[in-house]
Amino acid sequence: MYHIAQVNIARALASLEDPLLADFADQLDAIYALAESSPGFIWRLRSEDISSTVPNFPIDERLFATMSVWASLDALKAFVYKSAHAQVMRRRREWFVQLKSPYMALWWVPAGHIPDLTEVQERLNFLRAHGPTPFAFSFTKTFPAPDEVTSPAAEGTGTEYV
Repeated sequence: MYHIAQVNIARALASLEDPLLADFADQLDAIYALAESSPGFIWRLRSEDISSTVPNFPIDERLFATMSVWASLDALKAFVYKSAHAQVMRRRREWFVQLKSPYMALWWVPAGHIPDLTEVQERLNFLRAHGPTPFAFSFTKTFPAPDEVTSPAAEGTGTEYV
């Protein structure tokens, strides 16, 4: 059985303490709580996890990253696009720099696996270099979990969402 992992990177226009990000900052705890209570949520990286597992990790107060694992792609999509999270996403250009390269990646992980920062960097860099593949993809073009692939021909076909 496989679960879906995701990483989402954003560069803020200012630090979290800046009044420009006040509306965003005010919603962070509620959105994290919503994610954790959403059907299919398994795990998310917390800032304290970074400092305890990667001592001396360079901190950039304008860089935001979310990492999480979900039971299914449908569960993740429901949270991202059909919950209060979607309202925050609609306003992202008020708070964040528009990045030119892919800033989010999805990939399948065996149930029980928690991605580390090296794995996340590898998946995001691969997506940036090669576009969507079964190794790393986006919501625009998804790929089935390895245990859902029924034939070798199905492995290279992605599902397109517009």
